[in-house]
Amino acid sequence: MKREEIADLMAFVVVAEERSFTRAAARLSMAQSALSQIVRRIEERLGLRLLTRTTRSVVPTEAGEHLLSVLGPMLHDIDSAMASLSDLQNRPSGTIRITTVEHAAKTILLPAMR
Repeated sequence: MKREEIADLMAFVVVAEERSFTRAAARLSMAQSALSQIVRRIEERLGLRLLTRTTRSVVPTEAGEHLLSVLGPMLHDIDSAMASLSDLQNRPSGTIRITTVEHAAKTILLPAMR
């Protein structure tokens, strides 16, 4: 699967969750028309209608609900994994080697590490 297809599916999930192209476009920081084209492209690729669109709402079809139920948890897991990795970035880790005389190690370093 191409990266573009994954990004498209992520966009579909946001539209289906928000039930609105306007709110989804704001959440994704993209134009509403671009988001509509992305969803249309997915529907054409699958040969299925994923969303029922009216002037006031967007509702997933049965196929759309199925796709959302499969993709939604996966994409949220990916988001969580990425967030946990960024937490590691802010926490120092690794081995520190200190060369010192024994007296300094016993009187200063060991008490400070406890």
